[in-house]
Amino acid sequence: MNNRIRELRARHNLSQLELAQKVGVRRETIVFLEKGKYNPSLRLAHDIARVFGLPVEEVFLFRDDE
Repeated sequence: MNNRIRELRARHNLSQLELAQKVGVRRETIVFLEKGKYNPSLRLAHDIARVFGLPVEEVFLFRDDE
């Protein structure tokens, strides 16, 4: 699963730590998400999307062949 977290963080002037604090996870979790090495829970995906004011599917890009 790909995502736009890094791009959206930059647009909102948020550091990895700031985003992590807003959604209640460790900064390392955001690092792994941005690198595509971790798939978030539905709750975490929702919380991250809410921070950016977007639907989940505009933050996390699901592909049919995965």
